[in-house]
Amino acid sequence: MATAAPSAASRIAVVTGASSGIGAATARQLATAGYRVVLTARRKDRIEALAEELTKAGHSAVAYQLDVTDRAAVDEFATAFKTIGVLVNNAGGALGADPVATGDPADWRTMYETNVIGTLNLTQALLPKLVAGGDGVIVVVSSTAGHGTYEGGGGYVAAKHGAHVLAETLRLEIVGQPVRVIEIAPGMVKTDEFALTRFGGDTEKAAKVYEGVAEPLTADDVAETITWAVTRPSHVNVDLLVLRPRAQASNTKIHREP
Repeated sequence: MATAAPSAASRIAVVTGASSGIGAATARQLATAGYRVVLTARRKDRIEALAEELTKAGHSAVAYQLDVTDRAAVDEFATAFKTIGVLVNNAGGALGADPVATGDPADWRTMYETNVIGTLNLTQALLPKLVAGGDGVIVVVSSTAGHGTYEGGGGYVAAKHGAHVLAETLRLEIVGQPVRVIEIAPGMVKTDEFALTRFGGDTEKAAKVYEGVAEPLTADDVAETITWAVTRPSHVNVDLLVLRPRAQASNTKIHREP
């Protein structure tokens, strides 16, 4: 069933962490679906290049350099809008895979600040704009890590549990308002940067994450899912959608080819 183009009041979509991976792919697909996309990330050159790419393809896109953990900057960013239709809280990431006994507290703090406080900052700053638009959508890109733990994942798991609880609680608190709250929880996604960032640029460790897995999810797979959920009819809320490759049955059960 084809979906209707977004209305004028709801056609602006803000995507955080849009400089690469899932964020960039989501921006592309929302633009194709008819949204005016606002690309935010810390890496200005990346989002400006993506905005230019989308504009040349006939879409409406603008880049805005933003650190989601900087509340003053987020509040200033929010003043640019009277209404928006969609907020995709995608900025996040993992650092390290050490056990709880030896994990770096600075890494834990960074993950919590980005995955949870960053999501909180954007959500609080833009919620009035989403309500004013009359048909808002908040997407929280969490992770299967937010729904089950694994050894070496304590800091990331804690952060993504926080993101999950934020989405779940917000949905309870704003019921009756014209805003849907959607959580998309991907499992193993192979992107250019996620595992590499997690392991501090160690390409060997990053490659082992996906070793033997024939078809992990791609950024486009997740972006298609986000776009599908966002473009459901206004009365349909996809509370939580867990997305994994067929080879992954859980966070700790993965089929790997020899």
